[in-house]
Amino acid sequence: MTGACRLARSVALLGYLGLFALLMAWITWLAPPQVLPVALVLVLMVGPLLLPLRGMLRGHPYTHAWASFLSLIYFTHGTVEAYAAPDERVWALLEVILSVLFFSGAMFYARCAGRAQRPRKRDA
Repeated sequence: MTGACRLARSVALLGYLGLFALLMAWITWLAPPQVLPVALVLVLMVGPLLLPLRGMLRGHPYTHAWASFLSLIYFTHGTVEAYAAPDERVWALLEVILSVLFFSGAMFYARCAGRAQRPRKRDA
């Protein structure tokens, strides 16, 4: 694996694990929901992040590729929260930043690692 692939995977994992930790802290400790039960909000917000966990930790390019689209949900949530809830704007902007890191790192890693796994054509 090249240095660029390692960097992309590190960025993707930083965004992914940072997003996971931020959402856990935001929902349970920083600004718990007032209307819905905390457990329900955790399942709805953090549950989808558990789906690609195994493949992300093992470095599977295919998992990185489809998980990057999952990050777009969190980007959208962060931008809406930043606009709609001024009290939680800091956490929402951090969610946006982490989701962008997750998306860009995962897409670049999927591309880089996918090219490395593809058999090279021999010159005839």
